[in-house]
Amino acid sequence: MPRKHVGPPEHVSPHLQENIDFLIEKLGIGTSIDVLLKELDLGGKKGMLVYIDGLTNGEVVALLLQTLAKLDRQDLCPNPMQKLMTQKIPYMEMESSSSLTKLIDEMLSGQMLLLLDGEKEAILIDTRTYPARNPEEPDTERLTRGARDGFVETMMFNVALTRRRVRDPGLWVEGFRLGRRSKTDVALMYIKDITNAQLVERIKKRLNSIEIDGLPMAEKSLEEFISEARWSIFPLVRYTERPDVAAQHLFEGHVLLFVDTSPSVMILPVTYFHHLQHPEEYRQNVFTGIYLRWIRFLAVLMSIYLAPLYLLFSLQPQLLPESLQFIGPKEAGAIPLLLQFIFVHFGIDLIRIAGIHTPTPLATALSLIAALLIGQIAIDVGLFTAEVLLYGGLVAVGMFATPSFELSQANRLVHLFMLLLTGFFKLPGFLAGLAIVQLRLATNKSFGVPYLWPFIPPNFRGIASIILRQPVPIERTRPAVLQAKDPDRVPGKTENMKDKRK
Repeated sequence: MPRKHVGPPEHVSPHLQENIDFLIEKLGIGTSIDVLLKELDLGGKKGMLVYIDGLTNGEVVALLLQTLAKLDRQDLCPNPMQKLMTQKIPYMEMESSSSLTKLIDEMLSGQMLLLLDGEKEAILIDTRTYPARNPEEPDTERLTRGARDGFVETMMFNVALTRRRVRDPGLWVEGFRLGRRSKTDVALMYIKDITNAQLVERIKKRLNSIEIDGLPMAEKSLEEFISEARWSIFPLVRYTERPDVAAQHLFEGHVLLFVDTSPSVMILPVTYFHHLQHPEEYRQNVFTGIYLRWIRFLAVLMSIYLAPLYLLFSLQPQLLPESLQFIGPKEAGAIPLLLQFIFVHFGIDLIRIAGIHTPTPLATALSLIAALLIGQIAIDVGLFTAEVLLYGGLVAVGMFATPSFELSQANRLVHLFMLLLTGFFKLPGFLAGLAIVQLRLATNKSFGVPYLWPFIPPNFRGIASIILRQPVPIERTRPAVLQAKDPDRVPGKTENMKDKRK
């Protein structure tokens, strides 16, 4: 028979045993091997420590127990709770509460719970230490030069890495706890003096409206709750694992969302062109940065439209001028050209998925199998033409050159869509697909921000900053579409003139 609590479950009882009975029933103490109780004698007063093994810093707990064991009765009288918190426990991160629900939630997140007999409140001591790896450069956002630290799976570490780069008193970090059962910690970060207040309130309202048992996929589950267009192919938020990228977006007026257990930080709102930016452009000189940006734009266009264009000109060679008549297969394979491109499309994705699940020592073997046993033999037996594999490989290179993984996956779907329309309907299909894709991009919005800004609606200063990687001193204003409270990055010429006159 399970024990039944005697006191009301919502408040701490002055009878210590009632609290213990309730915690045993609620938490499965004695069954769950990681929920531990530690009996204490504090100057003749009975006490109890409750904590989660593995989430608590053992060294800190040992020091606290040594301190508590030395207490005498006169050390706790009168008002033992106040004396423990203000004088006797040498620790900063403490709070008291009478709500058992809050106490249990905090204890399950890693804090240590101290109960005393005869008291209607309990003390929470934040001795949390989560299993965490060292900050390392993220694999998907590598640089030839620049910082090598990256976000990890512990939310507060990620907040600290960002605050290190933004030492502004206006940097605010608001906490949320989402999920009825998971109680996932989420942090909303923004610079109060810069970020649009309406944007912040809009995001907070959506966070507070989330009702679900848990967020098992962390930031991705959260995105699906707060996004306006849940069925959109194109990503409406940007993810980063680099603290310097996150800090740069804060200075522009964006909002960051940190989710505990995830090394990816969500940036919002964003446009399509935010997914094409890469910090490498700003780690090189201006002209090199412009060159890298244009190459990246070309790679993205190539990953979407190169294969459909080749298919179109192969099916309708009369569209080509005489100087380009060499485009097209010299010999038709045993499989229709459209099916060849479809097989190559799926084959590239299959190899990529296999590469993810293949142990690192076997990755080279997988590459050899894909290149020699599959690609070369398929050409030799006449299943595929060499041109199809060539253009399929170029498409794959463009996909891997896309800075945003989410955008590259969206572009894969667009690429397949364009292939099908072009293969079935030729030129009308290609033009229709192009119009549908552009219309979808033009009508997308990310938290009220037009997805194709600064081209739709047009903003010439923004267009210049997209096409050209401008020197940092020249970019004197923040993106107008974010409607920042403080639109100027640096003092304007007017202020400088006033200072000179003074």
